[in-house]
Amino acid sequence: MRTRFAPSPTGHLHVGGLRTALYAYLLAKQNKGKFLLRIEDTDREREVAGAVEQILHSLAWAGISPDEGVALRDGLASQVGDKGPYVQSERLDMYKQYATQLLEQGHAYHCFCTPERLDEMRKKQQERKQAPMYDRQCLSLGKEEIATRLEAGERHVLRMKIPHDRTIAFNDEVRGEVSFKGHTIDDQVLMKGDGFPTYHLAHVVDDKLMEIDAVIRGEEWLSSLPKHLLLWEWFGWEPPKYAHLPLLLNADRTKLSKRQGDVSVSEYSGKGYLPEAMLNFIALLGWNPGTTQDIFSLQELIEQFSLERVQKAGAVFDPAKLEWLQGQWMRKIPAAEFAERIKPLVAGKYPAAAKDTDFAQRAALIQERITFFLEAPEMLSYYYEEPRPTVELMANPKQKVTPEMLPEILDALETAIDAIAEQDWNDKKLEEVLRALTTEKGWKLGQTLWPLRAALTGREFSPGAFEVAAALGKEETIKRLKIARQLATDA
Repeated sequence: MRTRFAPSPTGHLHVGGLRTALYAYLLAKQNKGKFLLRIEDTDREREVAGAVEQILHSLAWAGISPDEGVALRDGLASQVGDKGPYVQSERLDMYKQYATQLLEQGHAYHCFCTPERLDEMRKKQQERKQAPMYDRQCLSLGKEEIATRLEAGERHVLRMKIPHDRTIAFNDEVRGEVSFKGHTIDDQVLMKGDGFPTYHLAHVVDDKLMEIDAVIRGEEWLSSLPKHLLLWEWFGWEPPKYAHLPLLLNADRTKLSKRQGDVSVSEYSGKGYLPEAMLNFIALLGWNPGTTQDIFSLQELIEQFSLERVQKAGAVFDPAKLEWLQGQWMRKIPAAEFAERIKPLVAGKYPAAAKDTDFAQRAALIQERITFFLEAPEMLSYYYEEPRPTVELMANPKQKVTPEMLPEILDALETAIDAIAEQDWNDKKLEEVLRALTTEKGWKLGQTLWPLRAALTGREFSPGAFEVAAALGKEETIKRLKIARQLATDA
């Protein structure tokens, strides 16, 4: 099984493009095949410098780098494989050869219409509420006139001659049986006036010569499918499988666009999303595994993905679901690796963290609560600088802690904690002692633990009081309780 992803180098890789690439990658890998990257750079006006490298880096970040075609080698875009060139602008002679073949067979014709004439034609068609289609004015030109105009160097294009009396039918891997009546299909331009092919001719020629078995692309190309099927037929070639994926939609069910949020892969990687989370999320945009499973590794996707379970309806891009998956994948990182990855970030703000022998223990306390690595310095700040808890924070109506109660609670906490021997200092012993204190005083557990946690961290949200105290150490814990008690007393 050979599949391909064939982006145009017109900007950063769109998340929809990543989904297309992922599905093609999964299909190839589950069939022990190859995933190929081809660059379709026939639209010279929209080409963006550096776009090819950016696309390759985004695929590498996601973990789905191509096996063949245009690929990163030693950080540079290179061509790998024996069916190249894999860049369309380097294959122009091939396209001209096949275009000439169509012309000689009577399946294509020269069109000399100017852009101005075509604009006027479309305007009149719209006024008549007709679908814009070429009116075939140049189809009736005689051979002598065509030869004369070509010899004069008159700018022209090459168009398909669609058989209007045909119905073209095909079984799409996602849509099922689809059919198109010939008279509704436009005579598509195959070769442009600048000598470059359009997508329609180029991709058919390339997919044949590169032995592509399945073409996966967005549903916006479904209306062009009959043109492509005719080209396969005219060349005498067997077409590959085609699968047209549903659109990605915003929450309001409009097409996903930059106007309503981030759409490029680099924007999400730059914000700190994990590639595992992004691939997991993208895979579920249009594909239903048929189970309640939400979390999929790349290997699990390879094993379970199928085009049969790709839906026809548009898929809503839900940022909240992506963030949830991000959190789930953050929890899956091994604790030692997690600590290693956040340590440079924390040490960048708090240099003491670089030599902190207890850093791994402290990092483990936030892994269940963190969504992005960049949150780590703030979430661990209270280990490396003294917090400034306020009476308003330590007192909490929900926990039934009033400002007047604080001095007594903090004093009792200090006394109980001070009695714990150094060798017994751990979160289990702290829990045992503080639960006993709570029972002795007739308090609710929240009346004991909320002020303790607030005094130690200065934060409304943090890991549990026992864990934080254990990680801070006995001396630092008592020091902070003294400061908090003084604050409460002075208030």
